[in-house]
Amino acid sequence: MEKTSGNTATRLFWSIVSFLRRCLFLVISIRPIPRHIAFIMDGNRRFAKKRKMMDGDGHRIGFLALMSMLKYCYELGVTYVTVYAFSIDNFKRNPEEVQSLMDLMQEKIEGLIKEESIVNRYGVRVHFIGNLKLLSEPVRSAAERAMAATANNSRGVLSICIAYTSTDEIVHAVQESCEEKLDEISAMNASGAGYGLIKLGGNEEDERVKIVKLTDIEKHMYMAVAPDPDVLIRTSGETRLSNFLLWQSAFCYLYSPSVLWPEIGFRHFVWAVLKFQSNYFYLERKRKQS
Repeated sequence: MEKTSGNTATRLFWSIVSFLRRCLFLVISIRPIPRHIAFIMDGNRRFAKKRKMMDGDGHRIGFLALMSMLKYCYELGVTYVTVYAFSIDNFKRNPEEVQSLMDLMQEKIEGLIKEESIVNRYGVRVHFIGNLKLLSEPVRSAAERAMAATANNSRGVLSICIAYTSTDEIVHAVQESCEEKLDEISAMNASGAGYGLIKLGGNEEDERVKIVKLTDIEKHMYMAVAPDPDVLIRTSGETRLSNFLLWQSAFCYLYSPSVLWPEIGFRHFVWAVLKFQSNYFYLERKRKQS
C-alpha cells in the first residue's frame, strides 16, 4: 500500500514539473525560438573518470542527458536537432573503447525503433549523418533500419552525426557536385547539345569557373536535410567546434557551459535559448548581409 502511494506521489510530482516546464516554454515562445539546435556532447569520459566509474558508464549516463535535451527541444517547438555522436577521428582511440562505443550505439539505435521511443512519441524522423561506410555492418544496419522506421514521422528531425567530420562532409559534397556536373556535360555532349561553356562575350576559362556553384555544393552536403543551426551548444567549457558543422555554423549562437555533458540540465537549455533570443536580431542582420 505504501509503495503504491509512493509511486502515485512520484507520478504526481513529475506531472506537476512537466506542466510547469510547458508553461515556461509558452512564455519563452512569445519571442523567436531556435528552429535548429546542435549539440557537441563533450565530457562523457571525464565524467566517468571523475566519479571513478567503469568505462562506458559516462556515455550511458550521457545518453540519458541527450534524451532530456531532446524532450526539452521538442516540447519547446524546436524542429531540428543535430548531435555530434562520433567523429571520424574517434576511430583512432583504443580499439576496445571504439568497440564498446559501437556496441552502445547499436543498442541505443535499436531502441529508437521501438514504438515507445522518444522519436516516435514526438513524431521525429531520424537521419544518420556522415560517412556511414566506415561503420561496422551491425551498426550501419541498425542505423538504416531506424531511418526506415521513422521515415514517415514529420513533426521534427533528429540528425545524428556518426563517423562524421565537417571537412569530410565538404570534400564529399565537392566530389558529388563535380561528378554530377561531369555527368550532365557527358549527357549533353552525347546528345549534340553541348554544354554552353562558351557564350557571346565570354571565354571558355571564365565559364568553366561557374560550372559548380555554391548551391550545388550545399545540395550535396550531408546536412542538407536541415537548415543551418541557430544555436550550437558544446559542454565542458570548450570553445572549439572540433570539425563539426563548420560550413553551417557561420551565423549561429555558440554556447559553452562548463558542465560535462552528463551534467547538462534544464537550466542550461533555457539559458541557451534566452541568449539566442537576446542576440536574434543581430544574428539575423548578419545572415541577411551575407
